[in-house]
Amino acid sequence: MSIFAVGIELDGEGAHPRAARRANQPSSGSISGKTLSLRVAAAENAGFTFATFDDSILPPSGDVRARVDAVARASFVAATTSTIGLVPVVGTTYAEPFHTSSQLATLDYSSRGRAGWIPIRVTDPAAARAWGRPEVTSDADRTREQRDSITVARQLWDSWEDDAVIRHVASGRFLDRDKLHYVDFQGESFSVKGPAIVPRPPQGQLVVFGTEDERDLVDVVLVRETPSARTDALTVVEIDVALDTADATAAERLESLGAATASGRTSYSGPAAGLTELLTDLASTADGVRLFPTVVDEDLPVLSRYVLPELLQTGVAHRPVPGSTFRDNLGLARPANRYERV
Repeated sequence: MSIFAVGIELDGEGAHPRAARRANQPSSGSISGKTLSLRVAAAENAGFTFATFDDSILPPSGDVRARVDAVARASFVAATTSTIGLVPVVGTTYAEPFHTSSQLATLDYSSRGRAGWIPIRVTDPAAARAWGRPEVTSDADRTREQRDSITVARQLWDSWEDDAVIRHVASGRFLDRDKLHYVDFQGESFSVKGPAIVPRPPQGQLVVFGTEDERDLVDVVLVRETPSARTDALTVVEIDVALDTADATAAERLESLGAATASGRTSYSGPAAGLTELLTDLASTADGVRLFPTVVDEDLPVLSRYVLPELLQTGVAHRPVPGSTFRDNLGLARPANRYERV
């Protein structure tokens, strides 16, 4: 069975920087646990494969000037969800890779194997000041830092073999030390000895998303334009979405919000039926989509009522299977441990 994953970005009030003006709550509500839980639950009930949570150490632009750490948000809803993949954004330019790896492995445990990761390069000089770190100024250095961070995280997830934890009460042994491994990573800007402080995640390796130039390191490639043909890597197309609602057309909604800086992503605005047709066509050349609703409170209900049901009914998409991991629901095998002795 072919897999076509449908994901949704749920950061803040929506992809438009002034989305809060059309939200169904005061601006402070966008960072509340109740709002987050309701939105993720709505996406899971609709049949979305995964939800993503954008992040930055800096406040977001637009009307909402605060956000909660993305890994914390994903962890908060992990216990109240059962099938949807939870994929936070975590920057790599200034964050410590060892800590990032530990946070994400913990999320995989709390979600029972439904965690992913979108690593991003951080370009804003204010982020370096917020971290208290020297600014990384070149694209080449940011790219190197990102590749090194992904590499280290993956190595640390493998630094415990699956059966390293013994918990043998009679002998008082908790671990088999021979099944813990040093990663011994040495890069230009940091080194990591290991092993991790968290046992190997339930998925073995979390699902890592990345760009085309990181294809050799990641599980899923995010692209902004429709691919012309399938490739050997799972490809997910990012799409900005503004849908007609019962109260206003997509064009009217966008006009009320005003112009915004172009995201560079594929975009769709109009009736739900048109988006359903677009996604159905995409399924022939891509493995999934990541939808960016213009205003979450307006677009998510339309997606849940008109788009997802049609995709599920026609077999274009499939509901995540209860009890399965995120890797399972993307058709990805659980990888072998690189350090395990065969």
